[in-house]
Amino acid sequence: MFISRPSFSRAGAFPLTFVLSPSGGEGRARGSGARGRWFFALILALTLLAPAAEAGIADRVGVTFALMLQDFVDAFPPVEGLVVGVDGDLLYLDLTARQGVQPGQEFTVFRKGEVFRHPTTGQPLGRFEEYLGYAQVRRVFPQFSEALYIPLDGRPRARPEDGARITRGRIKVAIAPLLDLTQSGADLRRVPYLLGSALERSKRFQVADPIGVSTLMEAERTRVEELLIGSEKVTRLGRSLEVVGWIVPVLLARGGTTYLDVTWISAVTGTAQFSRRQALARPEPAEEQRFPWEPPAED
Repeated sequence: MFISRPSFSRAGAFPLTFVLSPSGGEGRARGSGARGRWFFALILALTLLAPAAEAGIADRVGVTFALMLQDFVDAFPPVEGLVVGVDGDLLYLDLTARQGVQPGQEFTVFRKGEVFRHPTTGQPLGRFEEYLGYAQVRRVFPQFSEALYIPLDGRPRARPEDGARITRGRIKVAIAPLLDLTQSGADLRRVPYLLGSALERSKRFQVADPIGVSTLMEAERTRVEELLIGSEKVTRLGRSLEVVGWIVPVLLARGGTTYLDVTWISAVTGTAQFSRRQALARPEPAEEQRFPWEPPAED
């Protein structure tokens, strides 16, 4: 007994009938002669003209983050100022937008101590410093900035003439695995590496090993969502990784458009400081399949 079944070409237009042998092996397609040759030639032509598949979503996420990278660099200008006023939990700094200050930034508050000198020449080399806490900028005015003060346990309260700075050294940051709210099913494990490479190239950030980050999160049974809500795990894991910030990428869809949303969360205080959102970049032609018989770009 022979069983026939319809099969459709990639173009989805012309049915082919294949004949199966009783053993289950697939036999030849019906159609012979010039008519059969023209038929298969037409199918081949339509296959070659089929649209190329889009590049992997992971690569598109990497390209999109590169477009917003400068915003993250600009959020951490290497500046230093003074505390000029204290009002309860609020500090007032002599820093403004002219120095690159913007809401969401986090400054280290410190107090200068005694001068230390070279033991042989006696020349002053610098001052001892005592770290007091952190100041998170809330509002920026023409002459000063207002910040929320987060003191360190057991340290003196801040007072006028104390210092506040964003370090000139590289900012140490951890990148969380991408949270895909679009349920795309794509393999997005490369995303932290793509983001980390961009951050390192900016020469403003030092990125924790993504494997170490994911391993620690798995060991602590921490989901990405827990970082976004500001749980105490943010600071605890931050201390283990020796970072001062988390970058949490999220893929989401709104109104038929897919967006990359990236939030910076302080690993010191556990609070979200700022976020950026941008529509996912379209793939470049060079990133697409060149020929239909090639495998599609993988995520």
